[in-house]
Amino acid sequence: MSVRGEFSSRLGFILAAAGSAVGLGNIWGFPTQVASNGGAAFVLVYMILAFVLAYPVLMAELLIGRSTRSNMVDALGRISGHWLGRATGIWGIVTVSLILAFYAIVGGWMLAYGFESLATIAGFDDFAAWLTEFSTPRNIICCGLFMLLTAGIVTGGVSKGIEKWSVRLMPTLFIIITLLIVYVMTLDGAMQGLKVYLVPDFSKVWSPDLLISAMGQAFFSMSLGVGTMLVYGSYVGRQEKLPSLGASVALVDIGVAILAGLLIIPAMYVALHNGVQIFSEAGELIDGDTLIFTVLPALFDTMGAAGNAVALAFFALMIIAALTSSISMLEVPVAYVVENKGIERRRAVWLIAAVIFICSIVIALNFSTLFGLVISLTTEYSQPLLGMVLCIFAGWVWKRNEILKELQASDPQAHQGLFWKIWPWYVRFVCPVIIILMFYRSVQ
Repeated sequence: MSVRGEFSSRLGFILAAAGSAVGLGNIWGFPTQVASNGGAAFVLVYMILAFVLAYPVLMAELLIGRSTRSNMVDALGRISGHWLGRATGIWGIVTVSLILAFYAIVGGWMLAYGFESLATIAGFDDFAAWLTEFSTPRNIICCGLFMLLTAGIVTGGVSKGIEKWSVRLMPTLFIIITLLIVYVMTLDGAMQGLKVYLVPDFSKVWSPDLLISAMGQAFFSMSLGVGTMLVYGSYVGRQEKLPSLGASVALVDIGVAILAGLLIIPAMYVALHNGVQIFSEAGELIDGDTLIFTVLPALFDTMGAAGNAVALAFFALMIIAALTSSISMLEVPVAYVVENKGIERRRAVWLIAAVIFICSIVIALNFSTLFGLVISLTTEYSQPLLGMVLCIFAGWVWKRNEILKELQASDPQAHQGLFWKIWPWYVRFVCPVIIILMFYRSVQ
C-alpha cells in the first residue's frame, strides 16, 4: 500500500464512492422530481442521462486521480503543466468546502430529528420540542456534532477511516431503506403513490423541464465537479479496471435514488390518506426540507406508537446518507493540505473541519441571507462550471497517449475496447456542450 493510502478492495471503493454520490439530494429531491415529471418516464430519462452525461465526467475524474496519485490541486497542475490547473484545483477546494459548510447544517438537522425520536421515546418532551424548533443555537450545536462525526471518520485515513465506515454505513443504508419500503407498502394509500411513481407518462419525455431536471439530477447526484471522485480515484489500485469500476458506482447511485422513490412517494400518499397535506398551493408535490421536516414527521405522528420507531429509522437513514457524502467532501481539502503542505493527517482534519465549522456558524448566524446564497453560488454556478472545466482538461489538455497508458495499466487491451473508442471524443465535445446548456437553463 502506498504512503498516501489506498482502498484495500474493489468493494470498499465502490461503496465509498457510491456513498459520496448518495447524498440527501437522492432521497429528498429525486423522488418528487420523478412524481412531478412523468413518473417512470423521468426514471428512464435519468438513467440514460446518468450514463450519457454523468458517467463520462465521473471517468474523467477517476482517470485524472489515479494517473496523478494526487490531490485536486496537484493533479490538475500536473496534467496541465500550467498555473491554471492549480488555480482550478483551488477553486474546487473552496467550492467543496463551502458546500460542506451548508451541508453540515442540514446534516445537523437530521441529527436533531433523529435525537427527537429518541427523546420522545424516553419521555423527554421538552428536549424533543427544542430539537425540532428552528433556532440558531440548535443549528450550531447539531452542526458541530455532525462535523465531529465527519472529522472523526476522516482522521482514520483511507482504508481505516473512509473505507472502514463506508462498508458499514452503505449496507446499513440499504437495509434501513428496504425495511422502511416494506413497512410503508403495508399502509393505506401506498399503492396510489406507487402508481404515481412507476406508471410512465411518456408524453412528458421530450419536455424541456423534464430533460433539464434529469440532466441536473444525473450530474449533481454523483458528486461531480468538486474533486471528490478525483481524490477517491487517486486511492484506487493500478490493477482495477476503471471503466467497470465507474459503471458500478453509477449503478449503485442510481439504485439508491430509485429505492428512495419507492419509499418517499408511497409514504407521501400514505400521509395524504391520513389527512396530511402533500401538495403545495400550486398543486405540486411538496419536496425539499418541507417534505423531510414537515410532511413526513406529520405522517409519523399519525402512526401511533410505531411512529417514533419509524421516524428514528428514517432519520438514521438520512444521517447515513449525509455522512457518506460529507466525509468525501472533507477529504478533498484534507488531501491537499496533507500532501502539499506536509501537515500530519489528524491535525489537518481537525484544522480544516474547524475552519469549515466556523463558516457554518457564520451561515447559521445569517441564515436568511447566506444559506440560500451559498447553495446557489456553489451548486448552481460553481459546480457545473467546474465540471465543464474538468471535461476540458480531460478532453483537450491531457495528452491522449497518457490517458490510454493509464487505462492500459489495468487492461492491456483497453485501446481495442468500446470505452476508448467513444469516451475521448465524447468528453471533449459532447459533455461540455451539455453542461453549458444545463448551466444556461439553470440560470434562466
